[in-house]
Amino acid sequence: MTLLALEDVACHFVTRSGVVRAVDGVTLEIAAGETFALVGESGCGKSTLARLILGLHPLTRGRILFDGQDISGLRGRDAKRYRARVQAVFQDPYSSLNPRLKVRTILAEPLRAHGATRRDIESKVDRALSLVGLPEMSADLYPHEFSGGQRQRIAIARALILEPDLVVLDEPISALDVSIRAQMLNLLQDLQSELGLTYLLIAHDLALVEHAANRVAVMYLGEIVEHGLVEALFERPRHPYTQALLAAVPRPDPSHPRASGQIHGEVATALAVPNGCRFHPRCPECMNVCTETAPAVVVVAPEHEAMCHLLDARDVGSTHRDTI
Repeated sequence: MTLLALEDVACHFVTRSGVVRAVDGVTLEIAAGETFALVGESGCGKSTLARLILGLHPLTRGRILFDGQDISGLRGRDAKRYRARVQAVFQDPYSSLNPRLKVRTILAEPLRAHGATRRDIESKVDRALSLVGLPEMSADLYPHEFSGGQRQRIAIARALILEPDLVVLDEPISALDVSIRAQMLNLLQDLQSELGLTYLLIAHDLALVEHAANRVAVMYLGEIVEHGLVEALFERPRHPYTQALLAAVPRPDPSHPRASGQIHGEVATALAVPNGCRFHPRCPECMNVCTETAPAVVVVAPEHEAMCHLLDARDVGSTHRDTI
C-alpha cells in the first residue's frame, strides 16, 4: 500500500539573483513499511524535498498525497494530525535538542502541543526512552550530559513519541562515531520492525543505503535521475551519475564487482540549470543531444527506471515515461 506519493513536486525560491529551482518535478511513491532512500551530492535538493514532505516549505507546483490525502489542503485539526503522523530525525543530535531543557521536557513538548494529559505524558516519555534503550533516569538530565549516540537516541525518542507512520531520517548517523553507527542502524531497524514504521532515508553513504533500504532514488539538481530496488540499482546502475556514485563506494572485498564511472566538477547551481540533460556538463559520455534535449524516463527493468539519452527503450525492451 502506498503511504506517500509525490506528483510532479517542485519547490522554487525567488532570490535577488534569480529563481532557485531546488526541487523541479519529482514524482515517486513510498510504500507503507519500507525504507526508501534518497541519495545524491550536497546541493541536489534532497533536504528541500524532505522539508516539503514535512510541510516546512510551500509547494511551487505538484501534489503530495499522504495516505491518499492531499496535504496542501489540510487545515486545523487535519494539519495537526498530519504533523503527528510524519516526524523527522536530523543529522546533528545536539543542535536539534534544546540545551536548556531536560530530556523529560524535550520529549513532553510535542505531547503537550497535541493535548496529551499529564498521566499520558509521563507514561509515554518513559516508554519512548525504553524504546531507544535509555534508562528512566535519563529524563532528568540535560542533552550535554549525554554522548553523541545517546543524544541521537533522544532525538529518535522525540520523533517516535507521537507514534508516527512516517519518519524522515536526514543523515541520521553521519555525525556519529564509526564505532556506534552500526548500533544506531540496528536500533532504527528494530524500531521499524516493532512499530511498523516507514522510513524516508536521506543519505550520502551508499554503503548504508545498500544495507538498510528497500528502494532508492538518485537525485541530481532537483530531479530524480534513477530509481529502483536497491539490489537492481546497485548491481546494474544505468545512469552515469549513479555509476559514478557507486564507483566511489569503498569495498573491503577486492573481488567485489565495481561500478564504472568518473565525473568531474561540482553540482551546478540551481540558479542556472543547464539546458538539456542537467548532468551533461559533468557527464563523461555526453552527446550532442544531451546538451539540447532533456531525456525521457526509460523503464530498464521491472521497478527500475532511469533518465538518460544513453538508454534506448528498444534495446532494454521497455517503454518510456514522462516522469519518474
